[in-house]
Amino acid sequence: MEYLSTQEYRHIVRIVGNDIPGERKMLVGLTQIKGIGYNFATAILDTLKIDSNANIGHLTDENVQAIEKLISNPVEGNFPTWFLNRRKDIETGNDLHLLTSDIPFTLRNDIERERITASWRGYRHLSGLKVRGQRTRTSGRKGGAVGVAKGGMAAPAKKSSDAPAAAPAAEAAPAAEAAPAEKKE
Repeated sequence: MEYLSTQEYRHIVRIVGNDIPGERKMLVGLTQIKGIGYNFATAILDTLKIDSNANIGHLTDENVQAIEKLISNPVEGNFPTWFLNRRKDIETGNDLHLLTSDIPFTLRNDIERERITASWRGYRHLSGLKVRGQRTRTSGRKGGAVGVAKGGMAAPAKKSSDAPAAAPAAEAAPAAEAAPAEKKE
């Protein structure tokens, strides 16, 4: 109950650059941080011995700093490597846990590296197809057009400001009528 000490209630708590409303429960509030799921939040609260049902607005500054330290470097908190979301990073070779905007940035870099190396996965990403060996005969059909394309009129030509638009259409009509008359004879 140390975290409920003389510290006043805060309506917004900032953890790892995310503003979390103070009325949220600890477990739900931590899962609002991108990269922290339910199991990881539970493990953090169990490690720091914080009640997961208390409101996050009652946290002391020391507890917020301890949570941030554990989130930023979970390996030092004796979390197993399988608990991290990026094991054996290709660039550094270290086990990492990515948070917030690092997740989509790293994902884009990984896909771009696959495309540049012209791997099979890169080709599948380029084509917008399934990458991990799933079947494509009946599933994964969202997005592209399915079936026969509708026929229709061609796009209208751009009008030039010099000539009137009705004049070329009027000249073409009499020529079309005259051609069938010659064939009848």
